[in-house]
Amino acid sequence: MAQWDRLGQLPAAFKQQLLELYDRDSLPMDVRHYLAVWIENQEWLRAARDHDLAVVLLQVLLENLDIQHSRFVQEESFLLQHNIRRYKQNFQVCLKEFECPGSVCMMSTFAIIISARFSPIIEDCMEHTMICLEEQQDEFDFKYQTHKMEGKQIKKTSGYICITLSDLNKLLDRTEDLVDILVKKELVEWQRRQQKTCIGAPDDVCLDQLEKWFTCVAVCLFQVREFLSKLEELVGKVSYENDPVKAQKPALQRRADTVLKDLLKSSFVVETQPSMPQGKGPLVLRTNVQFSVKTRLLVKFPELNHSMKVVVSMESRYRRFNVLGTITKALNMVESQSGGMVADFRHLNLKEQKSGGSGKGVSDIPLSVTEELHVICFDTVFELKGLSVGLQASSLPVVIISNSSQQQSAWASILWFNMLSQDTKDLMFFANSPAATWPQFGEMLSWQFLSATKRGLNDAQLEMIAHRLFGNQMNYDTCTVAWSKFSKENTPDTFWVWFDGILVMVKTFLEDLWREGLIMGFVSKGKEKSLLKKKQSGTFLLRFSESVIGGITFSWVETTGTVQPFTKDDLIQIPFHEIIRNFQIFEPGNIPENPLLYLYPNIPKDKAFGKYYSEKSGGTVNNCVSKYFFCSSQNSPGPQVRTVTNLMRF
Repeated sequence: MAQWDRLGQLPAAFKQQLLELYDRDSLPMDVRHYLAVWIENQEWLRAARDHDLAVVLLQVLLENLDIQHSRFVQEESFLLQHNIRRYKQNFQVCLKEFECPGSVCMMSTFAIIISARFSPIIEDCMEHTMICLEEQQDEFDFKYQTHKMEGKQIKKTSGYICITLSDLNKLLDRTEDLVDILVKKELVEWQRRQQKTCIGAPDDVCLDQLEKWFTCVAVCLFQVREFLSKLEELVGKVSYENDPVKAQKPALQRRADTVLKDLLKSSFVVETQPSMPQGKGPLVLRTNVQFSVKTRLLVKFPELNHSMKVVVSMESRYRRFNVLGTITKALNMVESQSGGMVADFRHLNLKEQKSGGSGKGVSDIPLSVTEELHVICFDTVFELKGLSVGLQASSLPVVIISNSSQQQSAWASILWFNMLSQDTKDLMFFANSPAATWPQFGEMLSWQFLSATKRGLNDAQLEMIAHRLFGNQMNYDTCTVAWSKFSKENTPDTFWVWFDGILVMVKTFLEDLWREGLIMGFVSKGKEKSLLKKKQSGTFLLRFSESVIGGITFSWVETTGTVQPFTKDDLIQIPFHEIIRNFQIFEPGNIPENPLLYLYPNIPKDKAFGKYYSEKSGGTVNNCVSKYFFCSSQNSPGPQVRTVTNLMRF
């Protein structure tokens, strides 16, 4: 008998609950009903781990919906035709999302939806089964004690219990598969997304859906444990030779406890990674400066609110640190906007130990301070309904510095680790750091601009950076960047120092102009000349300096003129758009002229920058800008490209 048919035989109260579970379109009741036999014969949990099988199953699902739709057409069931057609369209959208590269696995979600929807029904079915077993056992007990039980009656009762135990084994089979998906796939994918968001990626790291799934499975497993306990009570009343409960219950108990403990141990996570209020990014901590971090338990039982204490500690192979501040907090549902069970540590700080005069840990590998990785650990104990399990969560590796001058190098280490490593326990990562491929590297660079300014790097800008790193190549995808080339402490000319100088400049002075796309930015001198070569006089573009840390240049098409560079001191006083607005050079005869007329490719300057202008023009701004320029007569004919370099220094 199909599971769906068996559910139809439930008492009226359970049927009402079944109707309530199927009130949404993610798995409509019509689809579940008309395709029940096909749905129950598919390996949905295996498909959650096998992309090719998942695609096939979704395609076959669409074909079955087509067949069902044709039947309704023949039967002239207009309403059912409409519903099935709408459901098919929804599943087609799911299939497109699933086939999209980089999408979160739709099939595992589908498998979990099916299982999660049935878990309340499973609980009620077990309760219903338990009532039936108790009634049979009471009858068995009475007749057995009064010697009125016939052999066939014993066999009948034993057979019913065997069927129940067999169903319980099947339930645990499915639960093990489901926990495997949650722990080894969904949670791992969330952890990877969290790593990427820490270095600027725009991924979704909300835990609410995972919490629902974890909690749902945990509730089901606690129900199984309670069911097994009641079976034990029945056996205590009376037993007989070859009693199946005595033979099978211990193994079922161990199995249920093992699956539940595995789920619980994976359910304690760090929701918000350690960060300082004024830091360059998360995971860079400074001694004696407060930082915050939040943990969360994905198995949500309201009765445990404020009862589970979380204790903070440190793990390190290098320098040793004491964690100071409020290092013990209770998991609670007050500090989370979504009502999750969290412990939000907001006032922690670190102090380096000076044991043995050096404070060093067990590692003898010579790494710089900003290459040393440390982990913050969180311990608690889950105790509920006779089960006690120790839980531990740990942060992503952090870099600990002692002064602000180490921030830039420390953040480079965080970027490199989380770009390349998914082994969050690998504290020796920088002892033999791997190289990054250009696709990985370019994506990470774009995230830096995206997170800082809400505008990432386009393909042309990334190509310029690739050309700077690797020279002219037909395809950069196989090129790699070594850690030592990206960033190494005490070397001033690394790529990261140059790139971060630009990023800081843009964030500090040019964010609006960058977000509007007015700054071309990453374009080489050769490319710049090529772009401006055939443009009308007065066309200009803005690009970052390739030789000056934190510098921006503008170049234009003109016939004569040279200029002196701007410095950071000028930009603190004058916004960059006002410099462009009032920029002047002096032709022979002291005639001032602004050569900047059209932003590349042909946008009138005032149209591009006008909304940023201050109300007043001239006066102090004009005087301040124009004093840096002088005339230098040149006799070379034809349009030329002139450049103002080094406008900003940091």
